[in-house]
Amino acid sequence: MSDQPNDRRKRVTTDTQKPAKIVFLFDVDNTLLDNDRVTADLRRHLEKEVGLAGSQRYWSIFERLRNELGYADYLGALQRYREDNPHDSRLLAVSRFLINYPFANRLFPGSLDAVEHVKQWGPAIILSDGDVVFQPRKVERSGLFETVSGNVLIYVHKEQELDDIVDRFPADHYVMVDDKLRILAAIKAIWARRVTTVFVRQGHYALDSAILSTYPPADVSIERIGNLLEHDLATLRP
Repeated sequence: MSDQPNDRRKRVTTDTQKPAKIVFLFDVDNTLLDNDRVTADLRRHLEKEVGLAGSQRYWSIFERLRNELGYADYLGALQRYREDNPHDSRLLAVSRFLINYPFANRLFPGSLDAVEHVKQWGPAIILSDGDVVFQPRKVERSGLFETVSGNVLIYVHKEQELDDIVDRFPADHYVMVDDKLRILAAIKAIWARRVTTVFVRQGHYALDSAILSTYPPADVSIERIGNLLEHDLATLRP
C-alpha cells in the first residue's frame, strides 16, 4: 500500500534526491573481503568442535540450503543442522565463532583504500547478496559499513534489483566492482553503457576457467582490489 513507511521513504528519495554523476557499487565477498579464507577458518573450526563427520554434514546442509535460497546462509545451515542434533551443545561454540568472527582481519590489502579512492568522484555503495543477519554483521564488523557511510544494499539476487538500486541511489553512470563475471554480465546486459563493469580476479569464482569461458569479459579487469588505486575517473567512466 502507498501509505507504508518504506513506500513513503522511497517516494521522498526518488522525488527529491538529485542524481549523482557517478556511483560506485562494491560487492563484498571475495571482492573486498577474502571470504574463501573465512570459509576455510569455519571449516577448521567445525572439524574441531563437531568432528569431521559433523563438519561434512554441515557443509552438505549448507550447499542444499544455498541451492534453495540462492545465497550462502551460514547461520541458516547451522539451524538446520540443529534440527537433527537438538542436544548438541557444541553448536553454541560454532555460532559464537560466526557471530564474533574478526572480519576486519580478512579484508584484502588495499580494499578500504580502494573504496576511499573512488569516493573523490562519487558515492561508494556496498551491493551484496546474502541473508538479513549474518551478511550485515559481516559488513559492519569488517569496517565496510563505516567506510561507505552506511550506504549498504543487501539483496537475494542483486542483479535482479537494478530498479531499486536506481531508486535509492540515482546516477547518470554506475561502476560495478565484483569478482563474479556472471553478475557483471547480467548487470551489463540491462544497464549497457550506463555501467562500467570492473572484474576483480580474486577468489575461486574469479579463477574458475569454466566461468571465465562462459561469460564475456568485463569493461575493466584487475588482478586484485588494491589495483583500483591505479585507475582514474577516465578509465572507470569511458
